[in-house]
Amino acid sequence: MGPGRRDRRGPRGRVVTPVVRQARLDDPGERARIAAFVAAQPGGTPFHLPVWGEATAAGCGQRFRMLLAEAEGELVGLVPLTRIRSPLFGAALVSTGFGVGGGILTTDPGAAQVLAAAAVATARELGCPTIEMRGGAPVEGAGWTWDDTRYVGFVRPLAVDDDAELLAIPRKQRADVRKALAEPFEIAVGRDEAALAEHFHVYGTSVRNLGTPVFPRRLFAEVIERFGADADVLTVRHDGVAVASVLSVYWRGTVYPYWGGGTAAARGLRANERMYFELMRHARQRGCTAFDFGRSKAGTGPAAYKKNWGFAGEPLGYPTWTADGASPRDASPLNPRYRLKIAAWQKLPVAVANRVGPFIAKGLG
Repeated sequence: MGPGRRDRRGPRGRVVTPVVRQARLDDPGERARIAAFVAAQPGGTPFHLPVWGEATAAGCGQRFRMLLAEAEGELVGLVPLTRIRSPLFGAALVSTGFGVGGGILTTDPGAAQVLAAAAVATARELGCPTIEMRGGAPVEGAGWTWDDTRYVGFVRPLAVDDDAELLAIPRKQRADVRKALAEPFEIAVGRDEAALAEHFHVYGTSVRNLGTPVFPRRLFAEVIERFGADADVLTVRHDGVAVASVLSVYWRGTVYPYWGGGTAAARGLRANERMYFELMRHARQRGCTAFDFGRSKAGTGPAAYKKNWGFAGEPLGYPTWTADGASPRDASPLNPRYRLKIAAWQKLPVAVANRVGPFIAKGLG
């Protein structure tokens, strides 16, 4: 029995071992039960919800399933699993695909071990030599490793109003935000095809400039459609042209700005500063009380940028399982072997990058 494990006992004191089964996601009652369980857990995220796994799998042509752990009919844990297959990056079982969270979520450490074992069995069944858990506690057992040094997450409360929000931003960054607020930008929030088209162009331009391929346009459309009113696009326009845009998800009082970026003109205009401050304002008006700035790799420019906004980075721990004789995949743009490819990608015309990129990015997961 591992440290910290708590056995569940039945009415006569007997030990109850949780049973794992695949979730019936076509059953509205089952989906409601899962959503309620995720919302009730301190570690729950929107990436644990079936809607996230289904939207991202449909948007990128991958496969999604969810495993549930039950003890005497009570739901005590779950893990969402996306099978990612790519001719360039190989195959992996990811919890959860295209998310920064979504690892094993339980009320019982014993259930976590059972779910981890079931995930390994699923990986073997689907021909995936590795499992990437994006969150959750360390997993005991052969093939499992733990890394809490690579990524940091950035979350802080939203202030009560604009003035307090400005004061929550460190002085140097606050000056840039004030300058951005003085610019005659147009701010648009929407969920229709026009909003998605603007977002795809801006986001695709942004990631091309970073040397990475853009995700399929359908991915963004699926997230917007399936999350409904709990997702939208906020765009900043200058002289009628979109220069910064972000797609966000709203869940349990927190806004998650997820896919965001700006064109080459955005930096000089401070459009990204305006975008994030407007999103804080918009989220507050929706009743949100927290802003999740997402994860960044430790020691990188994006991590420093978020700290400049007054966010303190917290290490994110990820368990990974690797089959005997296999190597964990590494699709990180920081990998030195991708340096020349990134430099070449940055030189592509945006139209070409946005047409070719989705065929590559859908296998990143």
